[in-house]
Amino acid sequence: MGFAMRRGKTTSMNWTDLGQHVATYLELAAAALAAGTLIGVPLGTLASHARGARVPILIAANIGRVVPSLAVLTFMLPLLGVGFTPAFVALALLAIPPVAINTDLGFRTVPAAAVDAARGLGMTEAQLLRRVEWPLAFPIVFAGVRTAATEVVASAVLAAFIGAGGLGEYITTGLQANEPRILWLGVATIAVIALATEFGLAFTQRRLEAHV
Repeated sequence: MGFAMRRGKTTSMNWTDLGQHVATYLELAAAALAAGTLIGVPLGTLASHARGARVPILIAANIGRVVPSLAVLTFMLPLLGVGFTPAFVALALLAIPPVAINTDLGFRTVPAAAVDAARGLGMTEAQLLRRVEWPLAFPIVFAGVRTAATEVVASAVLAAFIGAGGLGEYITTGLQANEPRILWLGVATIAVIALATEFGLAFTQRRLEAHV
């Protein structure tokens, strides 16, 4: 594959360039999803166990879910400038709400009879959380991670608008240069990544559920 991509200047494009854009895209999406999960799961757990914290956490999470991805990315510009860091922070913020909401929902759907039985056996709160609540809540919690992954992979396209690079550059440059081949290369590659992410996480969920 070899063609020219124009974006203010002419740049040679080849498989190496595609690989670099894919690597940047995956690095950005994976880092943001990991950060969003590490923050969202504790927040959702806190919301489900602390009555006073639940309302503010869920209000903030639901507000975060309705804010457009581009608005979050644009909001990062005056705060963090351009490049990888603001895109990472913005995408992590987008990943937190679905993870936190599903985590809260997962724990709240744990049968009260199971909790009462565990307490009747003398389990501490930590043992109850680890050995009873978490295994029962896990499928819904992980569903939130899968939802967040879909949103992050899709929104990472917009990172190109704030100079973070990645596959979004194919789309923006294809539109600016009126080059359908460049545009569709970006679209097709992102679609493949999105499908691979969904299938990969579904496989991971099945494997993890067997060991939780």
